[in-house]
Amino acid sequence: MDLFSHSWAALRAAVADLPDADFGRPSGCAGWLVQDLICHLVIDAQDVLITLVTLTDDQPTADASTYWELLTEPPSGDDPLDALIPRLAAAYGEPRWLKFHLDDVGSAAGRAAQLADPAQHVTTQDKILTTGDYLSAYVLEWTLHHLDLIAHLPTAAPGPPALTLSAARSALERIAGYAFPVSFTDTDVLLVGTGRRPPSAAESAQLGDTAAGLPLTLA
Repeated sequence: MDLFSHSWAALRAAVADLPDADFGRPSGCAGWLVQDLICHLVIDAQDVLITLVTLTDDQPTADASTYWELLTEPPSGDDPLDALIPRLAAAYGEPRWLKFHLDDVGSAAGRAAQLADPAQHVTTQDKILTTGDYLSAYVLEWTLHHLDLIAHLPTAAPGPPALTLSAARSALERIAGYAFPVSFTDTDVLLVGTGRRPPSAAESAQLGDTAAGLPLTLA
């Protein structure tokens, strides 16, 4: 629960500090500008709010790791929601309105998470999880998107906190079913492991046979 709040607050602060000129730059999500990614975060925050009040007494069918599904191929961009995101982002017109909406909805999602009972069961995407597991799954989401946000900025911007980078690495390794080489930094594991950048020749050698199973495309 604390890691959710920590990672979400850091990501929202990074967005709040972005100059307007950076909204039109590419993000680390293929095909999306920074403004598109931020629009996606608004929808993510709405999903968190919806899920936290979609309670059930049924038993969990997933946890923080099995919440994620591994796709055999990267998304094609043909998904209607994926195609809608750039149009929604452009409709805001000015970066300040997109910032305002993320701060408004994002703050509410953060407060709702702090007030939630971690043992309560919630349902989303045809899965049932404890609230604690659901919010834990989002630590990986927030951390990856924080890296996406700053991927192509012209000046250095604060990255995800070290604590959440470490937690996201551990989450990705649980999903993968193996540990990445200890020589890889947490950021390297997240970027290479999810295909956000290709491994170098040296990294491929260290990965060995596991390199053939990369990238891990999460959905």
